Formats: sequence, structure tokens, C-alpha cells
Amino acid sequence: MKYRLEYPRPQLVRKDWLNLNGVWTFTFDDENKGTEQKWFKQNSSVFNKEINVPFAFQTKISGIEDPTYHDVVWYKRDFEIPASWNDQRVILHFGAVDYRAWVYVNEKFVGFHEGGHTPFSFDITDCLNGGKETIVVKVEDPSRDESIPRGKQFWMEKPFGIWYTRTTGIWQTVWLEPINSAHISKLKFTPDVDKGEVTVELEVSGDTTNKEVQFDIHFKGELVIRDTFSAIENYNKRSFNIYQHKIFRTTFHDDGWNWTPENPNLFDVKIKLKVDQTILDEIDSYFGMRKIHTENGMVYLNNRPYYQKLILDQGYWPVGLLTAPTDEEIKKDIVLSKSMGFNGCRKHQKVEDPRFLYWADHLGFLVWGECASIPSFNAVAVARLTREWIEIIDRDYNHPSVVAWVPLNESWGIPNVRDNCQQQHHSLAMYHLIHSLDPTRLVISNDGWELTKTDICSIHNYNHGSKNETEKYDKYREDLATKDSILSSKPAKRSIYANGFEHGGEPILLTEFGGIGFKIGEDTGWGYTTVKNGEEFVDDYKRIMKAVYSSKILYGYCYTQLTDVEQEINGLLTYDRKPKCDLEKIKEINDMWHPGTI
Repeated sequence: MKYRLEYPRPQLVRKDWLNLNGVWTFTFDDENKGTEQKWFKQNSSVFNKEINVPFAFQTKISGIEDPTYHDVVWYKRDFEIPASWNDQRVILHFGAVDYRAWVYVNEKFVGFHEGGHTPFSFDITDCLNGGKETIVVKVEDPSRDESIPRGKQFWMEKPFGIWYTRTTGIWQTVWLEPINSAHISKLKFTPDVDKGEVTVELEVSGDTTNKEVQFDIHFKGELVIRDTFSAIENYNKRSFNIYQHKIFRTTFHDDGWNWTPENPNLFDVKIKLKVDQTILDEIDSYFGMRKIHTENGMVYLNNRPYYQKLILDQGYWPVGLLTAPTDEEIKKDIVLSKSMGFNGCRKHQKVEDPRFLYWADHLGFLVWGECASIPSFNAVAVARLTREWIEIIDRDYNHPSVVAWVPLNESWGIPNVRDNCQQQHHSLAMYHLIHSLDPTRLVISNDGWELTKTDICSIHNYNHGSKNETEKYDKYREDLATKDSILSSKPAKRSIYANGFEHGGEPILLTEFGGIGFKIGEDTGWGYTTVKNGEEFVDDYKRIMKAVYSSKILYGYCYTQLTDVEQEINGLLTYDRKPKCDLEKIKEINDMWHPGTI
């Protein structure tokens, strides 16, 4: 049975760790009686199934493949701590568990976490007995609760329309690592391309007496910075000059040492926490020198206008749903997207696995980060979404590939935002909250329409019609042609801005369109328009892209979508990542736009 093997936290890597993926025992608790009956006890005999972690029970690769409602489930696994970990603290990590998790080690409750998309961890040292150890996890994921950030996970039993099969329980890697009582607990890189500096914020947990921190920063094997300082406080902040007045490091033909999709330059970092000459903690990380901002109606990457050619990526796989079957499959999606001429993606309604961002950083691929939306608006839903966003930014802040955050999409969870002041305040609150946590990226307040305060005017418009609908297509071209025509259009019969808000000069991008439906073999499903074969697919794609490229005001796009997903057959690739047409021809069409075209 396959399971995920790769190191799960690429921005803070330690040498010693233990992967707990693989076969766990498992059971459903449809009557929610497990806590009362103490299923976390060693002698509990209720675990009557096996599951392949980190795949949800709804997936084929989990070994169970049951898509019906089971809102409470339990996991159990035995393990042993390596002898070399003696005298160290042991941390139990979960990459993501959807939605609430109660964790027990050797019958002792060690902690609780709510939120389906972000990591959490517990120090389990004091629960260990030195021999066979046992983890038990209870998970609750209310299938019908519309106040939970759930994205495309449908609250009805069977997938329908744009809604997909649910994911319940552990869906990212579970793992252990040993740490010293004094260790590096947080690391944050903030590049400043204008100054040629990177600011490093580092937190040391435990006693800092007589502790020193050593930074080594390398670029392509060359030592650029070495600095050692005393960790007098738990919180430490340092700025390092990277360019050092060397012209070829700033910008030249290949953008110097900056990070771009064309030249994804990264700086390797090694940090050691020491007392005298004894190393207490040693971690590896990386960062990229990257700046994103808007000016004169355009998006700028490293102070140069940059036309974004994005693909909508839902991040689903036929055997694993939200969980990629292997790390190589994650990498493959980016490689295929780049081969078609896309320079980035919008991760739609999903907080993606950190391994995706690792590969985006290393291969050179822009990412718009998005979270699963809440279906309904209420105080509980607002609180839940807000908490998840705080954790998302904490996890992903260091990735240079992430250039934008999308907290809300198409008025999901804020259905009356057009004229409801309370829902408008929520949109504004998310916009300002994210900027308060991360001043280095763009924030889109409500991607698609009914925008409030936003850094990009992002518009969804699928009204391009089919090949024989000339009148409809001409209207589509007209709607995209100028700023006035775009801002006065009403895709999906929705205004571009909510009442009381208007365009303030921010760049205008078409961030959902296309969705050409093309079934392969016996596939059934839907798309926004329909073609019969690969040649028609390429022709229709070119027809639609000509309308986009002829616009005098659009400065980027996001095409729907990379792959088919369940009943949606509007991908450039099938659900199992087979091309539907000649991908080189898609690249030729995407390459029709080049700097200076608009």
C-alpha cells in the first residue's frame, strides 16, 4: 500500500523525524459514543477497519472508499520512539485534519484542534512510556454544517454541479520529531527588493541563557551571509543585506538574484542554535527575493510590469480527492501547467499541501492562495473562517511563490454583500486582517464580482458562448474591451463592485472564464461550452483567448481549469492528468501575448 513519504514541512527542516503515515486501524462512530465509552483506552476493540493515512476514508487509496455520511471517526496507531531520541522532547505533528480533532497518547488526552486545512502539533513527551506507544485520534466533521469552511466539499451526500465528494479526517502527513527543550520554534523571512535586504524574525523556545544563533545564507552554493548573535530574548529580529551593492545581484537580463517564474532563484538557509560549541538545534530553510505590488493599473513583479497567465487549479485527484497520491504527482501538475505556457495558478477553494508551495517555489510558479469558503453567513462561520486565515498565513508566509490571498470568492458565504452592510464589513475585515498579518502580498476581497476594498479588480465571466454563437461572442469581446465596458458589465447578473464601492485604479484581471467541456471516452459531466474532439478544443480555446488578448485593459487572467474534477469535464487535462489535446498548441496560444501587446 502506498503512502506519502516526503518531508512534510519544507520551510523548517530538521534531520531527525519519523513518518507515521501508512496503515492505521480505524472505525466509524455514527452514534458518537466513542468518547463516553472511552475508545481511546488501550483495550478498546472497536477498531475494525484499516485505513491508509493520510488519505480520507472517502478515497479509493485509503482502502475504504465510502462516500456516505460518517461524521465521527476514530484512528489508532502504535509506534516506538527511536533510542537516539532519548532526553529530547517529542512533538507529534498533523499536517491537516478535517475538521475537529481530539488526540490521545497512551490513553492521555494531549490536545484538540479545530480547522480543516492547517497544521497543529502537541508535545507528547510526558505521555510516553518508553516502549510501545499508542496514538488515538477522534475526528468530527459535520457533513451538513454550512458554517464550516468547506469549499467544494458538498453538504449533500452525492456530488452535484460544482460540488464534490467530502473529505473527512486526516488528509495530510502525520509525523514525529525530537527537539531540545531550547529550540527554534518560528522562522519568518520578509524580503525587501528595494533595499536589497531580507529581514529574519526568529523565535527561540525555552531558556535562552548563553545561547547563540548562527545564520548561514547561501546562493547556488556560495556563502553570502554568515552571522552569529546572542539569543538574549526569545524573539529575535535581524536584517541582512543580500545585494551588497553588486549590480548583477539586483537586476540584469535574468532579473539578477530575484525570484521570478522564469528564474526561481532561492537562497538556502542553515540556522544553528548553540551553547558554547554544542548544537542544540539545526534547521534548513530557504527564501526568495520577491516583491509584488500594483501601480498604474498593472501588477508589478520585482518592480517590472508582469502579465499573469494563471490556471484555476482545484487540487483534486481521482484516487485521493484533496490528497495527492505522491509528491511527484504534485510536482507534475506544476510541470504540466508551465508546459502549457501558464506562469501561475489560483488554488481554488483549497489550502494546498505545503509540498505544492515547495515545488512552486523551486520550479517558478505564481500562486494565489485561497481558503475553503463558508456556504452561509453567520457569526460562527465568520469566526471559523477568520481563525483559519490567521493559521494559513502563519504557515505559508515564507513561500515566495505566493503573491496574492483570496479570502472570499463569488460572494460565497456573503450572498447579500451587494447591499448588506454587515456582509460588506466582513469582506472589508478579511481584507484588512490579511494585510495586517502580511503586508507583502496582494489581497482580493471577493474574487469574481461584488468587490469591496481590493488590490485587484478580479472578474469572472463565462459568457463567451460557443463557436456558432457569434452575437454572444461579439458581446463578450465588447465587455472585455475597455475599462468602462468591463466595469459596467454584469457577469452572472452581478455587479462588479458592491454598492458604495467603486474601481479605484487597481489592475483588472479576468480570473475565471473558459471552462470548455470536452469528455474523453465514457466520461459524463458538464462544461460551460462543449466541443467534440481535441482539434475543436484547441480552436475554441484560441477563439476565447483572442477575446482576452484583444482587451485594452486586462492585465492578466486565470483560465478554468487545469483538470476535470468528478462531474466537471472542463479541464485541459482529464481527472487523471491525461492531455485532452496537443498541449504545445495551448502553449502557442498562451504565448500570443507578450510584453508590449497591451
